[in-house]
Amino acid sequence: MTELLRAGIVGTGMYLPEKVLTNQDLERMMDTNDEWITSRVGIKERRIAAPHETTSTMGTQAARQALADAGVTPAEVDLIITATITPDVPWPATACFIQRELGANRAACFDLEAACTGFIYALSLARNFVATGMYRTVLVVAAETLSRITDWQDRSTAVLFGDAAGAAVVRAVDPPAGILASVLGSDGNKGELLEQPAGGSRRPASHETVDQRLHYIKMKGNEVFKFAGRAMARANAEVLAKAGMTIEHVDLLIPHQANMRIIEAAARLSHLSMDKVYLNIQRYGNTSAATTAVALCEARREGRLRAGSVCLLVAFGGGFTWGSCLVRF
Repeated sequence: MTELLRAGIVGTGMYLPEKVLTNQDLERMMDTNDEWITSRVGIKERRIAAPHETTSTMGTQAARQALADAGVTPAEVDLIITATITPDVPWPATACFIQRELGANRAACFDLEAACTGFIYALSLARNFVATGMYRTVLVVAAETLSRITDWQDRSTAVLFGDAAGAAVVRAVDPPAGILASVLGSDGNKGELLEQPAGGSRRPASHETVDQRLHYIKMKGNEVFKFAGRAMARANAEVLAKAGMTIEHVDLLIPHQANMRIIEAAARLSHLSMDKVYLNIQRYGNTSAATTAVALCEARREGRLRAGSVCLLVAFGGGFTWGSCLVRF
C-alpha cells in the first residue's frame, strides 16, 4: 500500500470589498439600531460587493494572494475547489471562471456547496487529493456575495451578512506540520431552518416566488442558535480525538463567524478560553464559507499563527452541515 503524503496549508489570501455598511447605515434603512445588533450578534459593520464584483472576481483576488504567499504560479495549480452558495451563475462552476482569470490552464475545477462549512469541506477534500498523490497543488477558494441574496426588508437576517473571499494553497509538507485530522457531518432533517427556498428545481423562478421573496436567505434564528454551538463543540472534540490530541494542544480556534453568542457557546463547550479564539465578526459579519478562510489569513498575517502553532478550524452551516480541521503550521 502506498504511504500517504502529509498535506498542509502553504499559503493564504483574502479579499474584502471596499464598501463598508455600518450598523448606523442600517438604522437609516430599517427599524433597527447599533445596540440591538451589537448585543445580539456582535457585528458592527460588514463589506458589500460593488455592482461589478462577483463571487469569481473576489475569489480570484484572494487566490492570487494565496498563490503569491505560497510561492506558486497559476501554471502549477492542479485543482481548484471553490466553496460557495452564491456562484456567479448556476453553471458553469465558479471555479472555472477563477481558473480563466488566473490562467491556471492545467487545473481541474469544481464548486462545492456546504454553506458556511464549505471551506472546511473543501480543505478536507484538498488534503485527501494531495495525500493520495492524485494532485500536487490544490487551490481552495471560499467566496460569497451574500448581499445579492439578502432580504434588506428582513431585519432579522439583513444585519448578519456580508461579502468576502478567502483562499488557501494545499501541498505536501514535512511532518509535524500539516492538516492533522478533519471531521465532517450533516443532518438533512434540519435543512429548512436555514435556506434559500427558491431558484432551483424544487421552486423555479416565477412571479409567485419573486413576490413571496423566496430567493432570499430565510432563517429560523432561535432554532439555528440551539444547534450551532453544540455542533461545533462536538466537531472539535471529534477531530481532536482523531488526531490523538486534547484542547490544551490548541493555540488558536478559528470558528465560523456567524454570531458572537454562538462562538462563545462553542468555545465554552469546547473548554477553551476566549483569548484563544480568533474574532473578526465585528468587522465583516457572516460571510458564509469565506469566514473561516478570511480569519485564517488574517490570523497568519497578524502573527497569531507561527511555525508550530496548532489551529482548530470549525464551522456549521445550512444543510445542516458542520466540520472541523486541525492544522499545524
